[in-house]
Amino acid sequence: MLLMGIGDEAGVQLDSQIHALRRLGWTRIEPRTIQVGDAPKGNFHDIPDSAFDTARARLEAAGIQVHCLGSTIMNWAKTLDTPWEVTLNEVRRAIPRMKRVGARYIRIMSFRPGDDEYSIPKKVFERVRDVTRMFLDHGLQPLHENCMNYGGMSWQHALELLDKCPGLKWVFDTANPILNPDRSKPKPWPRQDPWEFWEHIRDHVEHIHIKDATWVPERNDATYHWPGEGQGRVRDILQDALARGYNGGISIEPHMVTVFHDPKAAGAQDEALQKNFVEYGQRLESLLSEIQTLLRTTASKLPT
Repeated sequence: MLLMGIGDEAGVQLDSQIHALRRLGWTRIEPRTIQVGDAPKGNFHDIPDSAFDTARARLEAAGIQVHCLGSTIMNWAKTLDTPWEVTLNEVRRAIPRMKRVGARYIRIMSFRPGDDEYSIPKKVFERVRDVTRMFLDHGLQPLHENCMNYGGMSWQHALELLDKCPGLKWVFDTANPILNPDRSKPKPWPRQDPWEFWEHIRDHVEHIHIKDATWVPERNDATYHWPGEGQGRVRDILQDALARGYNGGISIEPHMVTVFHDPKAAGAQDEALQKNFVEYGQRLESLLSEIQTLLRTTASKLPT
């Protein structure tokens, strides 16, 4: 299996990200926000050229491969009213950088939905289709994440987006259905069901994103957990994926450490993030080992 994590979940500094992966013995990363030395932090496709060159060289020296780039392209911070040139420029910056680090995959989204929308506007299909083509034309594979975006409004919306955007594939986040209302149903929208979403989208999944959570109605928010201990059906989804022969990437995003935007606390915060990241990865490895043992035992009992 190709185990990795979203880099900034181990700390924003490149040093923290490399150190956490080394402690786990993992050789792949999914870079998102990153800070290299004293250079301004930013997404991997936005940091200054000198910082990118340093990051690329240091990852290569550490034997760490960039598997998938966690971009900000059409993410939840943008709407259809965001100037289109913003997105086009992000794509234009991402493509050469992906090629330089040898990354095949990049995760994208499909804009933040409006509160009262039940369907995806035609313009979303057009823009996601255009971005998909731009990457495919360069031999790169865009992956859409079910998040707070149009494609994440329900599994029905996800399948419609895939149908309208040929060549697009999926990165499935196990916890995001818990965070998202199911907009395929009438108001008041219920929370989505992770297993139901997975069952309908799994044939299009090339990357799995492990996060686990429990929805807390009193707070109108979620509490995040170790993998397999929340409502994300992590164990069931991984068992089903492996039983079906899944051999793609599995990337962790613990989301368990509160992030404070205080420069004075940056060092301590990176240390806490790194510690959490490593334990999360170890727990995922244990969970996967249990699943593999169960699958082998089950297979051995089948008649030959």
